[in-house]
Amino acid sequence: MKRAVLIIGLLLASSSVFATSSPEKAGGFIGPSNVSVKTVAVALEAKDDTLVQLTGYITAGLGNEEYKFKDNTGEIIIEIDDSDWNGVKATPETKVVLQGEVDSGWSYTVIDVDTIKLAK
Repeated sequence: MKRAVLIIGLLLASSSVFATSSPEKAGGFIGPSNVSVKTVAVALEAKDDTLVQLTGYITAGLGNEEYKFKDNTGEIIIEIDDSDWNGVKATPETKVVLQGEVDSGWSYTVIDVDTIKLAK
């Protein structure tokens, strides 16, 4: 009897732990932003680690979590970790909003995407 109570207690405890751990991220701040880099053209000239918010289209998958992104000012390579998609599904015709930061070196500039969402 004690063993049955112990097993039931362990099952209930473990199921509540699994129930609270969700693959979706919790909400955050919704409001004005100080991010001033909002186009690919400006992002290509920005310093490393500059915050960006870009609106446009993912036009091609390049492999290894890299994609080609385009807005009306140009194209840039973006990196989106598999865990940062958060259920968003996009085609080349899907307008998206990306938030992240510039990752630049001597011969490259890419955007390391932190969040992606569908544009309204």
